[in-house]
Amino acid sequence: MTEIRRCGDDEREAILGIVNAAAEAYRGVIPADRWHEPYMSASELGGEIAAGVEFWGCEVDGALVGIMGIQSVGDVDLIRHAYVSPGCQRRGVGSTLLDHLTRSAERRMLVGTWAAAEWAIRFYRRHGFEPVSREQTAELLKTYWTIPDRQIETSVVLANSASLRPAPPSRGNSAPR
Repeated sequence: MTEIRRCGDDEREAILGIVNAAAEAYRGVIPADRWHEPYMSASELGGEIAAGVEFWGCEVDGALVGIMGIQSVGDVDLIRHAYVSPGCQRRGVGSTLLDHLTRSAERRMLVGTWAAAEWAIRFYRRHGFEPVSREQTAELLKTYWTIPDRQIETSVVLANSASLRPAPPSRGNSAPR
């Protein structure tokens, strides 16, 4: 049985296990100066949670097999740290998590990933996210993320297509006559 649920504070070790195992796909793909061991440390995870990243998990037959974070920053929701255990990839786990988070979203959603992670970009595009321009990418990364300039140079941002539509005109008293 598959269940999507909010991850508990007592699951940090399981979250780190999934992140670090799945992030092995980046080794040799992303710039060498951006790779580190472990990919995410316990203190980094703690910092992300303290900064408001709420982790959701996909549990299959009682085992946590995928995680995805969502973080409200300003006027947007960011998809953060989306990882699936290597043995469970390509089975719909990531899609199920992303669908859950996008269905419950009420604001513009953005996701940042490594420009060289073509598989991740294809995944997000299949789910209605589109890359923004290079200029917008830098601006969005500086506005909504706290990452070094080197990471900005090597990343892309995708926005869900629903959030790319213009907002409806305001119907307040300040509308032009």
